[in-house]
Amino acid sequence: MIYLDNGSTSFPKAEGMSEFVKKFLDERCFNINRGAYSSSTDTSELVYDTREKAAEFFGGEKGKKVIFTSGVTFSLNLVLNGLLGNGDKAVTTYMEHNAVLRPLSKLTKQGTEVNFVNCDGNGEIDLNDLEEKLRQNPKVCVVTHASNVCGTIMPIKEIGALCRRYGVIFVVDAAQTAGVVDIDMSRDNIDVLCFTGHKGLLGMQGIGGVIFGGDTAEICSPFCYGGTGSFSHTTEMPKILPDKFEAGTLNLPGIASLNYCFDFLKQKGIQNIFAHEKKLQALFEEGVKQLNNVEIIGGKAKNRCAVTSLDFKNVDNGEASFVLDTEYSIMTRSGLHCAPYAHKTLGTFPRGTVRFAFGYKTTEEEVKKAIQAVAKI
Repeated sequence: MIYLDNGSTSFPKAEGMSEFVKKFLDERCFNINRGAYSSSTDTSELVYDTREKAAEFFGGEKGKKVIFTSGVTFSLNLVLNGLLGNGDKAVTTYMEHNAVLRPLSKLTKQGTEVNFVNCDGNGEIDLNDLEEKLRQNPKVCVVTHASNVCGTIMPIKEIGALCRRYGVIFVVDAAQTAGVVDIDMSRDNIDVLCFTGHKGLLGMQGIGGVIFGGDTAEICSPFCYGGTGSFSHTTEMPKILPDKFEAGTLNLPGIASLNYCFDFLKQKGIQNIFAHEKKLQALFEEGVKQLNNVEIIGGKAKNRCAVTSLDFKNVDNGEASFVLDTEYSIMTRSGLHCAPYAHKTLGTFPRGTVRFAFGYKTTEEEVKKAIQAVAKI
């Protein structure tokens, strides 16, 4: 079994994480903010500690500005619905995932105006067009840090600087980069970071978060309403953080997995993981370039994460992915990858591509077998 679908979710997860979570489930999985007993307090300390680790890991301001969610999709919905409404303007790119496109589409029906920034055939953003759109006084600019289709990394520091110049709230979708590419909210001028735990962070599915910067959390409305264990005398959501955005019972096992994974990644060094994955990507693409009837999509972008999309010219891409699995035990993902505008930008709509996404446990031998399989197909 060769797993090359790390763009969907990482596999295997961080070594030792499952044991850590099992121990938490067996010994400490008590609800927080609901009990006056010491075991609940101990669990609260683990959640607090995880917020602090997240803030440090991503260059955020304070742990209380770290909001836990079910994943990056919920995070983006929370932020976009909380910041935008009738009469507001938003700016985004043509390389976005549906986790951005669909909330924005829904908001346009409620009076929000959305403008798209042009990107080229490699998925790279046109900064001049971005600046032109920012001059039109939008409230929010939301951008993916890296394309889940072709791996192109957006220059978020430069984008953030432009947003600061024009007073626009800069929201980053870090689904493909959190845990792999270095992110510093202060350095990169990020106002809101949305991340997921089950990809580059090597944690469990069903956990993610939002990290607010500056006063953005104060002007963002809650997205989900309910019990928080605090201010129970009122039917209004609390205004304090993180309670304002965390209604209901948190995914405590998921938070425990993040607690472990932040330490794991700090020990391994995300720069080392990124270098390993890029080395394998280069090996794979060098082999594929020698073949006829297959094209690397977006391969000429200046900066990319270890995601490679192939377009097979002599066979349907979905069939190619099926054969990779059934005949060679190589797991990839075919189709439009929940990013229809990105495929239109890259010239692969509606046929899609076959995506190979390398991980921290992928080996050179596995990559060589993948090249051989692609050659035979």
